Amino acid sequence: MVPVTAPAIAQSNKTQPLKTPVEQLITNLGTVVVGKQEAIQLVLVALFSGSHVLLEDVPGVGKTLLAKVLARSIEGKFQRIQCTPDLLPSDLTGTNIWNAHEGKFEFLAGPIFANVLLADEINRATPRTQSALLEVMEEAQVTVDGVSHRVGEPFFVIATQNPIESHGTFPLPEAQLDRFALALSLGYPTADEELEMLQRNKTGLRLEALKPCISLEQVRQIQQKCLEVRVERSLQQYMLNLVRATREDPDIRLGVSPRGTVTLQRAAQALAFLEHRDYVLPDDVKRLATHVLSHRMIPSGGQPTHRIIERLLQTIPIP
Repeated sequence: MVPVTAPAIAQSNKTQPLKTPVEQLITNLGTVVVGKQEAIQLVLVALFSGSHVLLEDVPGVGKTLLAKVLARSIEGKFQRIQCTPDLLPSDLTGTNIWNAHEGKFEFLAGPIFANVLLADEINRATPRTQSALLEVMEEAQVTVDGVSHRVGEPFFVIATQNPIESHGTFPLPEAQLDRFALALSLGYPTADEELEMLQRNKTGLRLEALKPCISLEQVRQIQQKCLEVRVERSLQQYMLNLVRATREDPDIRLGVSPRGTVTLQRAAQALAFLEHRDYVLPDDVKRLATHVLSHRMIPSGGQPTHRIIERLLQTIPIP
């Protein structure tokens, strides 16, 4: 996956005495995650589009830290799962246990019942356990012994994974990758950013000092407002042409699914909202295309999928 290098997010108006909840959320994240403003915005695009995000990179670049800070900044229930090869599906979803006093089985909810779920090093779990996330990521519910149980709303999965070459990893199945709105890598910080990290951490990093700055109800309201962002028909045709090109390109064995087409539009709406617009621009689609589409494709050769998307963006006419 290509590291995020697009222009940084717009700063809040300095003449305003008070920040909006979204601006305060961005500030919270920026106080701990140094130099990753673009990654911060992309994670919020996934959150506000009502989907999930996959962070892939080498260990130690801040994937888990970003997830923790975002979860702490949201006024909701947070759960963290450290994925290991011996993790079972019931360790995520929960199970029915026998209540001898009541004389019946009772459902004991697992850590998947949260508003923000951090699945750390998800590709260290076995495929059977990975598949336990499929239903809840799409339907916001889990089914145990034939009974469905709803999880909290909003429900947001932040999954981190190490490169597949790392020891003891299992590749994520295509069906699960398709349920992540965006996939991105943070990349190494610059020398100046790494020096700033040292300065901020010389007395220790205190996440508990961060206070929630946005409520669950506000998150739900923002998700609804993002759906109201206008997308012109010509722009929808542009997105469709891009997605269909992935299904016909000789360098691609498996193209983007219709779910990917819908996700691209939802992500573009959320990005436009974060940029203080009530309409989507072609630049929004171009900026998000590699992060939304690349992980949904299987190349037929050795060419990286994000390079194929970049090539297609150069050939498909912009409305």
